[in-house]
Amino acid sequence: MANLLRIVVDEYVATAESVGSQSLVDKYGLDVSPATIRNWFAELEAEGYLMQPHTSGGRIPTEKGFRAYIKLFVEPKSVPIREERALRKAAGPSEDDHALRDLAKALAELSGGAAVIGSMDAQAFLTGLSQLFSQPEFHDWERVVSLTDALDRLDETMDGLRRRSLVEPKIMVGSECDFGPGCGAVFVSLGQTVIGILGPMRMDYQRNVSLLNTALKLLDE
Repeated sequence: MANLLRIVVDEYVATAESVGSQSLVDKYGLDVSPATIRNWFAELEAEGYLMQPHTSGGRIPTEKGFRAYIKLFVEPKSVPIREERALRKAAGPSEDDHALRDLAKALAELSGGAAVIGSMDAQAFLTGLSQLFSQPEFHDWERVVSLTDALDRLDETMDGLRRRSLVEPKIMVGSECDFGPGCGAVFVSLGQTVIGILGPMRMDYQRNVSLLNTALKLLDE
């Protein structure tokens, strides 16, 4: 069941579409029938890990499903050399505000979401907002309003995160995310500087944890 949850989350993150039983059998060459997959879907749905947005459609992960996926499958990994080089170039030889902003822009570009940096001696800097709002989840006006309300309090939010001393990347999903229940985020701190990637709850947590670990390593060199 855990591997089926992993596949569903990976597919949903990649496509932003409900995942159907037949498509999984076809794509992954699973040695079971679509009917068997549907039975397993029903079990995961009964346990709260999946939901069915439309009666005749496939399944998508719930917040509980994302949390289980993160606990079971997300771990620090190296990013491709090309991406490490891009982050290294952006980070530059110093940790001044200009270098941090360049790093945030690189993180936003590589993650496909928004990146935010907050330091003691400057206002919080946010970049990649247009990429974030282009995600299909934010075609829902209520989610846009919820997120923009949080962004209006960005300095206050970043101050709170800075006080938490996030020595390792902290994943925040849905209801525990400071930017709204429709969002996901990954944050890490280096001294009094906090760096994070913000996206919809359907974000690639593995990739973003790895990007932030790489950024942290480069800043700490």
